[in-house]
Amino acid sequence: MNFSEFGKPRKVEGGIKARSGRGAIGESWWSKRFLAVLESFALGTRLTRGRAYARAGQVLSLTVTPGVVTASVQGSRPKPYAVTVGLAPFDDAVWERVEEALASQALFGAQLLAGEMPAEIEEVFATAGAPLFPASMADLSLTCSCPDWSVPCKHLAATFYLLAEAFDADPFQILYWRGRDRDTVLSRLRALRTGADEAALFTPAPPVPIGAGPALAELATPPLEQTLDRYWVSPVPLPQRPPTLDVEPDLLLRQLPPPGPELGGPGLTDRLRGIYRWFGDSP
Repeated sequence: MNFSEFGKPRKVEGGIKARSGRGAIGESWWSKRFLAVLESFALGTRLTRGRAYARAGQVLSLTVTPGVVTASVQGSRPKPYAVTVGLAPFDDAVWERVEEALASQALFGAQLLAGEMPAEIEEVFATAGAPLFPASMADLSLTCSCPDWSVPCKHLAATFYLLAEAFDADPFQILYWRGRDRDTVLSRLRALRTGADEAALFTPAPPVPIGAGPALAELATPPLEQTLDRYWVSPVPLPQRPPTLDVEPDLLLRQLPPPGPELGGPGLTDRLRGIYRWFGDSP
């Protein structure tokens, strides 16, 4: 082991800094869930040190691809460390089961289009026999080019936290890590929904059962001159309007990048969020 790694990390310019300056990292339920899973593995102070690295901007790059997240993290040595976080992508059979389940509920597609991860999506993946988040450390393939023997080291831990914030900004990054990009998921859901709607539209009406003539005769349309006074009145009560999509009032605010210091910094977002929610609660 090379103890020089335990010195202070080299300061870098232009690194990726965590948006959260203090407290917990992660705003959405899905990023918090991801970090909670990692923290449940009893990783101790390694996550704490990694959080400090993430906030100091020591992570130089972060890239999500199907099955592998790669990062470059600056430590105490001149050359940044190469980090990889592997998580097995799902095969086509699993994704087909997941997409069919998601397409069966129109609300799921609407939430994904709005940049929200449906709360039930974990159950959808579990039912398909493929947990969305890692169930144990054994599910992750972790490597870092640093000399620290601990796994995960602080460089990997810093990558975890910035990965959670990437999930905050775009929940489709989680699905992409598992093997499906945004465009593929949405096009598949659209195709499945369209197919279901077309099937319902073009299904022929069932044949009239034998002996139903007298009953149908009562439903015969009367002459127009006898119904002019009721022409614009619906013959049966109209169904209630279906419920609209209920989203948080600060949904749009969460889709925007954090404001720069000249506009008030991250604190401005927190203040605006309270105002958005106040407007949402107003009659």
